[in-house]
Amino acid sequence: MVGSNCTQATEFSLTGFTQDPATQVTLFLMFLLVYLFTILGNLGMIVLIRGSPQLHSPMYYFLGNLAFVDLCSSTVITPKMLVDFMSERKGIAYAGCVAQVFIFDLFGMTEGCLLAMMAYDRYVAICHPLVYPIIMSPKCCFQLVTGSYLVGLTNGMGQTISMCNLSFCGSSTVDLFFCDISPLIALATSDTTLSHIILRTSAFLFGVSSSLIVLVSYVPIISTILSISSAKGKHKAFSTCASHLTTVSIFYGTSFFMYLKPSSDSSRGGDKWVAVLYTLVTPMLNPLIYSLRNKEVKEALKRLTQIK
Repeated sequence: MVGSNCTQATEFSLTGFTQDPATQVTLFLMFLLVYLFTILGNLGMIVLIRGSPQLHSPMYYFLGNLAFVDLCSSTVITPKMLVDFMSERKGIAYAGCVAQVFIFDLFGMTEGCLLAMMAYDRYVAICHPLVYPIIMSPKCCFQLVTGSYLVGLTNGMGQTISMCNLSFCGSSTVDLFFCDISPLIALATSDTTLSHIILRTSAFLFGVSSSLIVLVSYVPIISTILSISSAKGKHKAFSTCASHLTTVSIFYGTSFFMYLKPSSDSSRGGDKWVAVLYTLVTPMLNPLIYSLRNKEVKEALKRLTQIK
């Protein structure tokens, strides 16, 4: 426990990636382009889905929400990181750090749940096509999406409460480019048992359960696709799942590496680039993955651009 003479940190320093000025400029330009593509891609996907009647279906309803979540989760991280590249002093106030933890964990867990709901949607569409409109009704889709945001909110509040119960009286240097709960727990000078319990419980309860939904959904999906006699039918059925599988693999792979690895494994240098994948690269890639591999999206975009 921390003594009564503890002076609580009011600001944290972020180490970022490098101290070399030339490298910082290069990284600034690279991540600025990534962020611009993220904004354009996800906003474009939202506008396209809302403006195209042929995309008003459950799958694209989930995809529109995924684009919104990617936009928000990237925005809470990237602008501050870009400013730090151009600043000598890379600091963030305690309140700003708390806000980053809350918002990022809210939208991060929401994305995991949305990906699980999208897997369930594909399961119903491929394995039970005759009752698909009944099961995936607008009311059901709304409830599934709302539930995803509520799970994300619960996770964000849990991680924020965890951080607020910690004392930071020693080093205030976070060895990352944003405030994440894992390195903050490592910095704490008070008892971190409760924080570790909240982090692990949240990861297992929400993260692992949502990934199991994806796994359980895709076992019958793959079995059904393989039972289709025509090659054209197999290709069409698999093409509707390929984009989702790609996104799921990147998101869950990097998330589990960051939050479920042993506490003794502290290769923070490698962690930074893994964190780049799920905080910056994945939100940029999602709209590209779904647009380039999706015939309906490409046709809707063509119709929208032809409107005079």
